[in-house]
Amino acid sequence: MPVTGPSPLDLAPLPASDGRRAEQVMEAVREALDVGVMQPGVKYSVYQLAATLGVSRTPVRDALLRLEEIGLISFEARQGFRIRLPDPREIAEIFAIRLALEPPAASRAANLCDDALAGRLGARMAAMQVAIEADDARTFAQQDQLLHDDILAAARNGRARAIVRSLRETTRLLGATTERAMSDIDAEHRPIVEAIIANRPSDALCAMRAHLISTGLLLVTQAVRDQRYPIDAEQIWVGAVGEPQ
Repeated sequence: MPVTGPSPLDLAPLPASDGRRAEQVMEAVREALDVGVMQPGVKYSVYQLAATLGVSRTPVRDALLRLEEIGLISFEARQGFRIRLPDPREIAEIFAIRLALEPPAASRAANLCDDALAGRLGARMAAMQVAIEADDARTFAQQDQLLHDDILAAARNGRARAIVRSLRETTRLLGATTERAMSDIDAEHRPIVEAIIANRPSDALCAMRAHLISTGLLLVTQAVRDQRYPIDAEQIWVGAVGEPQ
């Protein structure tokens, strides 16, 4: 059951700034979520967050409105809000959209890949390998997101890139590594990157699709279990995405 009263917040005040306060507040909330200072289902207060960060309520409200738009928080009465987890249907719908956008982007990136892109992707993979060796799930998750973003950027579709970035924000609390080992996710990334660098668009598309299906199905299954959802995970997936291929 959700906690009813505002929970204490252990956040550092924001540094002095001449602008971009809303963006700073958004980043502070993301950081608090990543390290577990803020938790899903717990009620927090706009006043409390503003006081803790040492800023006025206006940029806090602006930041929270933007986080509400991407589904990361929900407002309640009297200036309250909660961090929310997407339900299984939302997760399946998110992956339906990602499957429509990211495999074609990987294919286009493979068609256009040059030495500069190959270097960026290689650097991402190397950084993830370092994170695996250090058992650093947070850095791995950050590099995972940047890898996908690099591929979307290489496809030269800014709108698709922005959409996927927003969708990934919605699922960030579910855990980038899900219940797989980081090395297993790394193994799914490798054929994507190898196909892009080798200018093999069809292979890049298939590898990206396989990776997204693997991740999406697992996230839906976890959400069904953890939220005690009354509908089977496979039924939800098929309804939103179709049969895995």
